[in-house]
Amino acid sequence: MQSVWEENTKLPELEKLRGNLKTDVLIIGGGMAGLLCAYMLEKENVDYALIEAETICSGITGKTTAKITSQHGLIYNKLIREFSVEEARMYLSANEAALAKYRELCADIDCDFETKDNYVYSINDSRKLDKEMDALGRIGYPAELVHDLPLPISAAGAVRFSAQAQFNPLKFVAAISKGLNIYEHTKVTELIGTSARSSNGEISANTIIVATHFPFLNKHGSYFLKMYQHRSYVIALENAPNVGGMYVDDDDKGMSFRNYNDLLLLGGGDHRTGKQGGGWRELESFAARNYTVAFEKYRWAAQDCMTLDGMPYIGRYSKKTHDLLVATGFNKWGMSSAMVSATILTDMLLDRENEYARLFSPSRSIMRPQLAANAFEAAVSLLTPSQKRCPHLGCALKWNAYEHTWDCPCHGSRFTEDGKLIDNPATGDLK
Repeated sequence: MQSVWEENTKLPELEKLRGNLKTDVLIIGGGMAGLLCAYMLEKENVDYALIEAETICSGITGKTTAKITSQHGLIYNKLIREFSVEEARMYLSANEAALAKYRELCADIDCDFETKDNYVYSINDSRKLDKEMDALGRIGYPAELVHDLPLPISAAGAVRFSAQAQFNPLKFVAAISKGLNIYEHTKVTELIGTSARSSNGEISANTIIVATHFPFLNKHGSYFLKMYQHRSYVIALENAPNVGGMYVDDDDKGMSFRNYNDLLLLGGGDHRTGKQGGGWRELESFAARNYTVAFEKYRWAAQDCMTLDGMPYIGRYSKKTHDLLVATGFNKWGMSSAMVSATILTDMLLDRENEYARLFSPSRSIMRPQLAANAFEAAVSLLTPSQKRCPHLGCALKWNAYEHTWDCPCHGSRFTEDGKLIDNPATGDLK
């Protein structure tokens, strides 16, 4: 089903690659991260090409709730605990810079950009909120603790970041993609060094950026251990109240709220891809109880790559791949993370120092508790008898009766009932 952005925004129709191509930088993937890389390289007069297997933003970018914020859940206490105060401050600074860059670009773009406060609430754990406020105080960020929320829930309170933002991501993309060197309907079938074999020709490059949501190369970087995918759902309600800001529950299975024009976007029903979850039924039930005169106008679903430590992987694909770069693992915060990615990768390509590059390095330590959980899930799925197996690494697929798809609980690939690929990291249909 189409999101409100997809239904109401016309993106440019771009040519597919016809024949072979040589370029300095090849960007694989036409979501927000890839497009922002292309936009920045264009401004720097770098020779580049972007290729997209389908059409630009036909994947996760078109399904986002489009919040631009440096408040990614109650993350700063966790970052201080697992890293340091300085690294938590760097994470905040990188995402604040991303917000500022969007604000600068959107000043000249009609994309429904609005400054809004962002709230992360907890239903019943005020101690988590206090710890987050203490962490933000140590970092030096002026967050506020609030207790009265305009939501039909009883919450212990929320941490508020002022002057964050929301927008229509596809209106933004329609503007920045004009004049960029993009080829649609050009699917990579094989990478050999820095040459990409596609469905329409071979592309030779000096450097490749993999911006395909979940990286599709398994022989480098161990992304199949470092990430899993999480599915979430949205319904857009008419005749529902304006909540005046952006709200999200700190709990992975909680709900989110924001308005767009006369619609209330209600998100939730989350679960690991390939597992059971509330889905749209949970949202429908909540709306029926709490917004009795509202009615549904749109519904859609998305999924996000979740990392071991809550931070994206941005930089060299692995220690051994100097000319292969990656941007992935945005942990449900794809808008700000895409801008951070484009800034870091552009600086790397131009041999400019970037103060945040070390923090987001894909080669940082993987010794986190989630690693064992990911490995266990993969082992169970590999040993599960099933005729339907994911072509990515052979995990047993699970039938999703709610969405009528075959889903992989290991790494999140999804397929239609008749086997057509919907979501990567798998690169082909079921046989």
